[in-house]
Amino acid sequence: MPAAKPGSRNYPSKMPMKGKFPLRRTLRYLEKGNIYLRDNVKIVTINYNTSGDSHQGARDLVFYNLCQLQYKNPKVQIQTFKNLTPSPFIRCFLNEGDEVLIDVDSKTNTNILEHVKKLLGKPEAILAAERKAKEQKTNPANFGREFARQCICEVPGQVPCPGVVQIPEDQRGKNINWKEGYLKAAKGEIPQPESGS
Repeated sequence: MPAAKPGSRNYPSKMPMKGKFPLRRTLRYLEKGNIYLRDNVKIVTINYNTSGDSHQGARDLVFYNLCQLQYKNPKVQIQTFKNLTPSPFIRCFLNEGDEVLIDVDSKTNTNILEHVKKLLGKPEAILAAERKAKEQKTNPANFGREFARQCICEVPGQVPCPGVVQIPEDQRGKNINWKEGYLKAAKGEIPQPESGS
């Protein structure tokens, strides 16, 4: 049987690729975004018009890059306002009650993203430290006070802590050679049978 061709009924598709620029909804495209907003940014509003050359960069930002910005910053509320202002701008509300206004008049979407990253993005040193902390926290082999597991006994299938549950004597290494019947001869020595009287 010949292989199914794209567009045919039998072609396996993970997601319907319909609508305007459907690649925006793919995980690979969403992960390409590189702007992580600082923790004090709570709300971002983008104001633009649907017509006019000076608003083209803001329209492109909303169309191509807004989904990436939302994906990388899930705790930030992002709103768009259309046809309410004569000039495009971005307003960011910080958790201290402060506001940051960014003029995006006649700028391209890449210039706008670079400017937002410079003003409100996390520095690369902080991102690297967060990545390292996340790797350490998610590694199941790590345990201790600063990790998710305090002790190795919390892992399923491991021997419980001796302070909580008494370990059977036959499983304790220090007592194994002292029990009767467990004594072993040293290497190279032949055990002598006991003489019966």
